[in-house]
Amino acid sequence: MVKSRRVQVLLILVVLSLLLIHFLPCNNNAHMEEKPSPVHILILSSWRSGSSFTGQIFSQHPSVFYLMEPAWHVWVKMYQNSAKVLHMAVRDLVRSVFLCDMSVFDAYMSSQKKKSDLFQWETSRALCSPPACDSFSRSDIITAGNCKTICSKYPFSKVEEACKTYTHVAIKEVRFFDLKVLYPLLTDPSLNLKIIHLVRDPRAVFRSREKTMADLKRDSNIVVGSQKTNGEMGPYNTMQVICKSHVEIYKAGSQATPSFLKDRYLLVRYEDIVRDPLAKAAQMYRFAELHFTPELQKWVHNITHGKGHGAQAFDIGSRDALRVSQAWRKTLPFQKIEKVQNVCKDAMNLLGYRLVRSEEEQKNMSLDLLFAQNSS
Repeated sequence: MVKSRRVQVLLILVVLSLLLIHFLPCNNNAHMEEKPSPVHILILSSWRSGSSFTGQIFSQHPSVFYLMEPAWHVWVKMYQNSAKVLHMAVRDLVRSVFLCDMSVFDAYMSSQKKKSDLFQWETSRALCSPPACDSFSRSDIITAGNCKTICSKYPFSKVEEACKTYTHVAIKEVRFFDLKVLYPLLTDPSLNLKIIHLVRDPRAVFRSREKTMADLKRDSNIVVGSQKTNGEMGPYNTMQVICKSHVEIYKAGSQATPSFLKDRYLLVRYEDIVRDPLAKAAQMYRFAELHFTPELQKWVHNITHGKGHGAQAFDIGSRDALRVSQAWRKTLPFQKIEKVQNVCKDAMNLLGYRLVRSEEEQKNMSLDLLFAQNSS
C-alpha cells in the first residue's frame, strides 16, 4: 500500500515537472512579446522636395528616433563613385542604423567622432533629449537651433544608446534611386520596414535647386557625372535622372508589387501635405503605427501656417507652406518650365502634375487644376 502511494506521488511529480517544462518557456516568450518590435520608417525622396520638413513630422514624435540623411557620410567619403555604385554601401548603412548599430559610421568618420559630427544631428529631437542630451525632455518640441547650442558636446556613443530606447526608427534619405535595392531590407526578418515615398512637382524642385545649386554640386556630380552637370543643360540632366527614379520607384511600389511590399509603401505628394497638413500627417502616422498627439497637431499646424519664406537650404522654421510650395509659378520663366516638363513629363503624368502649356496658363491656372490628377 505504501509502495503504491509512493509510485503515485512519483508519477504526479513527473507529470508536474513535464507541465512546468512545457509551460514555463511559453510564459517567458509571452512576456518577451509584450515589448513591441520596432517599426522602421524610411522617408524616400530627392533633394528640395520638402523631405526635411516631412522628416520633422516624424522627428518631433516622442516615440521616434530620427536621423536625417545618414548616407551623406557615405557620399562624402566615396564621392568619386556613381550613385548606382554607392547604392549597396548606402543600403548597408541604413540597415545598421535601423538596428541601432552605429559602428557602421566608423568607416566614414574619425575615430575621435562626437555626436555633433553626425550630419544634421541637431534636426533629430531624439539626439536633443535623454539619454542623448539631458537639457530637454522627450515630450518637448525642440528647435534645431536650441539643440545645437545646448546638446553638441555629448559623446557619439549616446547616438546608439538613445536609438535603442525608441519603438520607432525613422530615416530620411535622398540617395536611393531604385526601390529594388531595398528589397533585401523589406525581406529582412530583423526589420519591420515601411517606406514613405515623398514626391514634389518637378518645376518646384527645379526652382528650389537653382537657389541651392552650390550646396548640391557634389551630389549632382555623383548623380549624373561631373561632365553632365556643366553647361546650360546641366540642371535639366540632373532633373531627368531624379524624375526617372521617381517613376521607377512608384511603379515598383504600387504596380504588380511583390507580396512583401503589401501595406509597406505609401506615396505622398508634398503639395498634398501643405494643402492639408493635419490630414496628411495623420495618414502618415497611421501608416507608421504612431499616435497623432494634440501637441503634434498644434505643431504641424503652426509650422505650416507661419510667415517665413523658407530661404535657407535646410531651414525648418514656421512658414506659409502652401505659398512657398507654389512660388515657382511666379518666379520661374516659362522657357525653363517647358524644359523641366520635357525631361520630367513621364513623372509628372504618373504622379498627377498637370503640364502648363503657356505663360498665360502658368499665371492663371488654379491649384485645383494643377493637382487634379491622381489626387490622394
